[in-house]
Amino acid sequence: MGEQTFIWAVVGIATAATIGLSFLIGYLFYKRKLKNHQQELEQKAQLMLKEAEIAAENIKKDKILEAKEKILKMKTEFEEEANRKKNLIISNEQKVKQREQQVSRELEQVKRREAELNELQQNLQQQLELVKKRREEQEKFNQQKVQILENISRLTAEEAREQLIASLKEEAQARAAAYIKDIMEQARLTATKEAKKIVVETIQRTATEHAIENCVSVFNLESDDIKGKIIGREGRNIRTLEAATGVELIVDDTPEAIIISGFDPVRREIARLSLHRLVQDGRIHPARIEEIVAKTAKQIEEEIVEIGERTVIELGIHGLHPELVKLVGRMRYRSSYGQNLLQHSREVANLCAIMAAELGLNVKQAKRAGLLHDIGKVWPEELEKPHALVGMELAQKYKEHPVVCNAIGAHHDEIEMTSIIAPIVQACDAISGARPGARREVIEQYIKRLKDLEELGMSFDGVEKCYAIQAGRELRVILDAEKVSDERASQLSFEISQKIERDMQYPGQIKVTVIREKRSVAYAK
Repeated sequence: MGEQTFIWAVVGIATAATIGLSFLIGYLFYKRKLKNHQQELEQKAQLMLKEAEIAAENIKKDKILEAKEKILKMKTEFEEEANRKKNLIISNEQKVKQREQQVSRELEQVKRREAELNELQQNLQQQLELVKKRREEQEKFNQQKVQILENISRLTAEEAREQLIASLKEEAQARAAAYIKDIMEQARLTATKEAKKIVVETIQRTATEHAIENCVSVFNLESDDIKGKIIGREGRNIRTLEAATGVELIVDDTPEAIIISGFDPVRREIARLSLHRLVQDGRIHPARIEEIVAKTAKQIEEEIVEIGERTVIELGIHGLHPELVKLVGRMRYRSSYGQNLLQHSREVANLCAIMAAELGLNVKQAKRAGLLHDIGKVWPEELEKPHALVGMELAQKYKEHPVVCNAIGAHHDEIEMTSIIAPIVQACDAISGARPGARREVIEQYIKRLKDLEELGMSFDGVEKCYAIQAGRELRVILDAEKVSDERASQLSFEISQKIERDMQYPGQIKVTVIREKRSVAYAK
């Protein structure tokens, strides 16, 4: 019994020792594992710290590189700006030097001219003194001669002068009438060469007047509700449309209409078509407006080229530069006094061809010059030159014949005419613009011109009434038969026509008809 107890005690002690040893071994393993885990965490932390340091270093390098690039870019821009300003300063200095040289030359010329003027003044004074002496001698001689003539003729000097003037006037009128008759007969019987010269010199005087341009188009709306959509929130749609087309849109109280204002008719047409498409589509916002305007502008450019090509083909003109063809197409959107510029140019080309054929000249050159004579009006750039000179420079730039270039530049007498085609183009331009119904005027200007024409006719003595008829192309003058003779009536028509040419501006020509009528009425009772 005691032995079993001892054995159980030993077993218990062994068991307890085993359990304690197991706990000890487990604790040691746990502690070792904890230590290993802690080492792994420390390694990971060090690794993350190294990675963070590497990333920070990379970021630092990138920022430094970016800063260097930005500094280099700023330095380059600064150098470019400095070079640009330096070049501008050099250019201005050169211009100033050139201007100084020009001023110096002009001063020298002024001094030289002043010296010449002083010399001329001295010579003139000497000549005036000589003339004065001779005049005094002549007056003395004339007085002596008048006294002798008065003694011989028993007439005063004033009576003799009046008789002499009357006789000279009658003789001059007779000679003038005979001379005019001889000129008319010679003109009828002259050969072809002289006839060409007279015809050209005659039609050359029928120059047309300058034209005015319409700068406003009207876009009609179905209802006024669409105006709000076109304006947009805070006006952003209408501002976008104006910026994209380059015209001004006027939205006022005018019912169912928007006014498109601009000097360039092509831009006005682009704006009108763009508005039409936007209203039809219904989607009106800035992005859509820019898209529609771009498409419309491209379509108009293509249409302009197509119109130009079709025009030159119909007229039988070949070899025209593409830029000139494009400018011919742009004429479709310009007008003068309400007359379409393309139609006017086509008409002038056909008239030039007919007249050149009748005169035995180069028909192709005449037709070419007639089509291109107003090409300077459609040049899109703003130049401080007359349109005739701009058209001549364009024709020279695109290698047109010198005869054609001269005819374009001289059709408003801007330069001297060097060929017989030039006055033909000038005359045909006048014929096309002056024919009845071709052009229209603003009503106020039209009424004022008629009133001025009638007042001009009434300013002559012996005129009872004056009427401007046939849209101002004829002035009918009624004379007082008691105050004016038949001879004076024919002379008065010439004087009125000359005064109209001097004092008035008008398209085409004005016919002056002077009427002198005397009626004697009696009644048999």
